[in-house]
Amino acid sequence: MSTAFFCFNNLKVGKGAACTAILLCVRLFAFLEQEMKMKTLYEPTFEHDNCGIGAVVSIDGIKSHKVVENALAIVEKLEHRAGKDASGETGDGVGILLQISHKFFSQVCKKLGDERDYGIGMFFFPSDENACKSEMQRFEKCCKEAKLSLLEWRCVPVNADVLGKKARDCMPKIYQAFIARPESVERGLEFDKKLYALRLAFEKGAGKTDSEGSAKQDKTYVCSLSSRTVVYKGMFLVQQLRTFYSDLQSDDFESCLALVHSRFSTNTNPSWQRAHPNRFIAHNGEINTIRGNVDRMIARNGEVDTTGSDSAMLDNTLEYFV
Repeated sequence: MSTAFFCFNNLKVGKGAACTAILLCVRLFAFLEQEMKMKTLYEPTFEHDNCGIGAVVSIDGIKSHKVVENALAIVEKLEHRAGKDASGETGDGVGILLQISHKFFSQVCKKLGDERDYGIGMFFFPSDENACKSEMQRFEKCCKEAKLSLLEWRCVPVNADVLGKKARDCMPKIYQAFIARPESVERGLEFDKKLYALRLAFEKGAGKTDSEGSAKQDKTYVCSLSSRTVVYKGMFLVQQLRTFYSDLQSDDFESCLALVHSRFSTNTNPSWQRAHPNRFIAHNGEINTIRGNVDRMIARNGEVDTTGSDSAMLDNTLEYFV
């Protein structure tokens, strides 16, 4: 500080300007002192309330369980102090999007062909047994109408004991559907277009809202239906994703990419279906212009589920364009 005062004493400036300059100098030294103590790029003033997002990619394109492990490790560090209920037992939502692991799924379903010769649907069915069976039969009918062969249903193994009471009370029945690729349809995008049309037909066959016009909590929700990716998610705390789905713990579950999301719900109530990732995206934030964008999509015959969150409707739009 003595050097700074010496410099100011040799400048021909007014007392007011000199005092201002000295004050700025003091603040600069205080800032530098704090930076030297912290020795990090972290800055507390940059703190904001957001969802947590992470991604892991194998740049050489080689699938491994290490990618899955690293992604789960990321999301387990994305806990938000407000992303849970008052009891601290139920989270706003956590999930992971992965490539379909042929090594893993060829063991749990023996009817599968080669990689990309089948699609996998991840379903949240109503918890009521009769309603669940009815919805499964309705999907089977949609498959027949689309001339697609449903190979098998699989009840996804889960550990409900790790859940909080609120999540357990509204927990859906979770199933996977395996659908064969027709020989006349090319692998990849062309097959996924068929699966996209199948999902839309299934969704349009169900009531979208209750008598008050709000989204039904017990309707069937399709987390993903693709020959390339599969989504595991739910109404979890960050550490519950790994422990709830035993599939994710298997060393045979391999992927070369993973997208994870920890939800901090700001403008919609938490639910199983509103957890991220969606089918294409994981989104952090709110879309303030959502109403106008949705209206424009509907006016152009776009496929948007208006009972979904803003992120879900953005996901619908991206799906439609792809």
